Amino acid sequence: MSSIDNVVKATLINLAKKKKNATPNEYHKEFCNVSQSMNLSFSDCTLFKELVSKLNKEEQTEIENNNIETSSDLIPVLLNRIATKNLDKLASLINDSMTPSISLEIDDKLAKFSVKIGNSPSMMFEEDIQNEIQSFITKRFEADKTIVKQKTSDIAKLVTLMGQYLNDAITSSGRGETHVSDIKDKIEAIEIHPATDHEDLSLLQSQLINAAISIENEMANVGKKMQDGKSQVDVMQDEIHQLKADLQDARRESELDHLTGLLTRRAFEKEMDRIESEYTRLGHDYAVVFYDLDYFKNINDTYGHDGGDVILSTFAKILKQQTRDLDIVCRYGGEEFVAVIHYTLKRDLLKYLKRVKNIMQKNKFVYNNQKIKMTYSAGVATRDQHNNYADAIQSADMLLYKAKESGRDKIILSDGTEL
Repeated sequence: MSSIDNVVKATLINLAKKKKNATPNEYHKEFCNVSQSMNLSFSDCTLFKELVSKLNKEEQTEIENNNIETSSDLIPVLLNRIATKNLDKLASLINDSMTPSISLEIDDKLAKFSVKIGNSPSMMFEEDIQNEIQSFITKRFEADKTIVKQKTSDIAKLVTLMGQYLNDAITSSGRGETHVSDIKDKIEAIEIHPATDHEDLSLLQSQLINAAISIENEMANVGKKMQDGKSQVDVMQDEIHQLKADLQDARRESELDHLTGLLTRRAFEKEMDRIESEYTRLGHDYAVVFYDLDYFKNINDTYGHDGGDVILSTFAKILKQQTRDLDIVCRYGGEEFVAVIHYTLKRDLLKYLKRVKNIMQKNKFVYNNQKIKMTYSAGVATRDQHNNYADAIQSADMLLYKAKESGRDKIILSDGTEL
């Protein structure tokens, strides 16, 4: 009997023992398990593993969590991907997001990368490609920010330099005017005695006085014009300072979500670099709290997006009011929020979590005079139980998923505590 016959026979026997029908899927899984136990390799069995290895990490995790072992069971996972017809447009949008909007310099690496994803848009699903995209987008923001700073600095330097030159000119003009006035007074003070009177000398004195008066008047006019010019430069300097202040305000506004007033995800990640640095240097422990409003889609379906916006903005105010200045909270995306809470004792952290939960349980949201009851699910991971911030927020996300899967309206901590 051939090796494949032995595998087939053992497969059918095992299925009978397990009281499973020999459906294509069950047969395929048991066939591959038997062949592996016999140290045999068949292309049909290795093909599935090869397909899975080409998927991204999130998809691989979903396959592992759901015990997917056959190609047919893989179809629902692949259907969640973006439609192929949309990839070209998505690739174009991503390319635009990576290209600096102010800086005109585009290095060879970005140009080649843009061509690469333009030719093969499906590569955007690969983790390495996504990391490159994130890197280019970060460089784009830095390039634009550098150009804005440089241009603002150049204008300020020019105006300051003009002011210095005009101020020096005005000062010099003032001294010149005074000097000419002194000369005129000395000429007028010259006494020409009758005994030595001479018509030519008297005429020369008169001409010198007139010339001095003319020069004095002209320099006074020049000084006034220069003073007016300096006033205009002062106004320009004030406008430049206001421009710089406006740019700072614009930068701060760009870090806040327009609907909730909370930090954007990008600004949140920037703040996390600082908090993580303090944790490394000073040991300031913190917890990552991942919130998600329950059944939020039903709100949009029932009350429209305006009603959904009221719920989001109100929930954001609750989180903001309960969050201290040393902690941070952001709108992570859609109806998801993340708070980073510093604490010394676990009971301090629990007090914060219970405060937010009690507010939600005892109150209702109001939209168009209608009272709406809302709940949320949350996952909480403490930094000291993880190697880094990335592991902590991933753990909080997984605990949030667990809370939603186990009935929603609950908070699950990484030590197993449930609220």
